[in-house]
This record gives sequence, C-alpha cells and structure tokens, in this order.
Amino acid sequence: MPVLLSPALESFLDLLRCPTCNACLHSDRGALRCPTGHTFDISRHGYVSLLTGTRATSGDDAAMVRARDRFLATGGFGPIRRTVAHLAAGAVPERSTVVDVGCGTGYYLAGVLEQLSGARGLGLDTSVRALRATARAHERAAAATWDVFRPLPLADGMADIVLDVFAPRNPAEFRRVLRPCGRLVVVRPTGRHLHELRSEVPGMVAIDPAKERRLHKALAPFFEAAGTEVVEYVTSLTGPEALDLVGMTPSARHLNRADLADHVLVPGRVTVTVTVSVLATAYRPR
Repeated sequence: MPVLLSPALESFLDLLRCPTCNACLHSDRGALRCPTGHTFDISRHGYVSLLTGTRATSGDDAAMVRARDRFLATGGFGPIRRTVAHLAAGAVPERSTVVDVGCGTGYYLAGVLEQLSGARGLGLDTSVRALRATARAHERAAAATWDVFRPLPLADGMADIVLDVFAPRNPAEFRRVLRPCGRLVVVRPTGRHLHELRSEVPGMVAIDPAKERRLHKALAPFFEAAGTEVVEYVTSLTGPEALDLVGMTPSARHLNRADLADHVLVPGRVTVTVTVSVLATAYRPR
C-alpha cells in the first residue's frame, strides 16, 4: 500500500522543487514526482527522500539522535529554543513559511511553529534518523533529506524565516529562498559554551576563536544583522544528562560513551555544572 502524504508535507508541494531538474513536484502513489519522471520516495516515517547521488555522511547517527531526544526533553536548552522563537516570530506574519536547515530532530522548528499558530515548517537534514523525529515534532512540520551545501530544493523567495541552529550554512541559498522582508536566524556557540566539559573531556571538538569573524565574512554579502541576543546561563546536569549533551554534538563522532563516562561519571559527584553560552542573531536580506 502506498505511503500517504502527510498534511504538513502536502502543504509544501507548491514550494518544493525537483533537485535534479528544478521542476515542480506532485504527489503520486507514495512518492513525489516531477513532470519528467524524477521520483522521490516518501518514507513511512513521514519524510521525503530528496537527497540523491553521493550521500552526506555527517548527519546524526541513531545514538546521537537518541541522546539529543533525551537531553532536549529535559529542557536544558529551553532558553535557546524560546530565544529562537522570539527572534523568528518578531517580524513576520502569523501565516509564515519556516525552513529549518540542519534541523536535527525538529526541536527548534517546533518551538517556532508553536509561537506562530498559522505557520508551516519544513525541516531539512542529512540524517534520516533525525528526520523521523522532525516529521512528528509538530503537526505542521514537514521533513526532507537534504545537504545544506547543495542548492536547496526550494522555490525562490518562498520562506519568511530560515533557521540555522548549530548547523552549517549556505548564505547564498538562504538569501535566494528568503523573501525580501524575511529573516534568517543563526545560533552558534561562544567560546564559553560547555567549557567545563571541554576542560574535563579530552577529544571534545574545540570552538574556533575565529568562528565569529568567518560567520560575518560569509554572511555580509547577503545579509545584515538586525539584532543579536546573548543566551548564557549555568545549569546543573546529572551524569547521564551530561553524557547525552556531549553525545548529541559533533564530539560524539570522536569519542565513545565508555570513555566519556570515565571523565563525566566521577565517583561521588552527583551533578555536573555546565555553562550554556550562545549567540542568536536575526539577519535581514540585503
């Protein structure tokens, strides 16, 4: 029996484009097709597989997705989620179109959709494991496999909001798909982010001190900053929560959970104190 198209994904049919020939897509027997016959399967988990050719390998694996789900469910990044929703909703109409690039499990996309009661959202990610969660993160959230470094399979000027939260960036494509009055919201860590864990756990990925300069250089031809919020707070985590926090980041690709536990689960220590420190900026298209 063909997989039924979800209402959330159906709402994006007018905005999706065939990644092979850039034609419009339509639904046909459990797949999306373009007029020339290029076909993209709809998973029984609700997302559509648009990514073709050589597959990206950097997406979250199953263990990372499970760690992300567990940690985000604790509310440990709740202040970041609320800030993203505030910046995204501040200058767009209720009935907006939101695209979350590198969406992970759809946590931040769902937060924006909760803030904008008439909005529709699309999450793009290379990880099919994560997209299973995105497709059920919110009733108005659709999901599709895609690699941010390729031209986005979307119509020009279709988005009111593009989210880029702890994800790679493609400024030229972000500018192309945003409406002239739209907003790009970018969240990235400061040098203080998780510094307690970084000092204790050898092998965690370091934060490049030149990151802000590189970000400004990449975005400046396409966007200007409309406002930045600093989100910084100290939180106490249990040992397992701290393991999940590290396990959902790129550091998980360089560490195994047993080695991590040796550094985090110190005998006699009940909680781990961690600093969360990020910058969230809303950008206007130039």
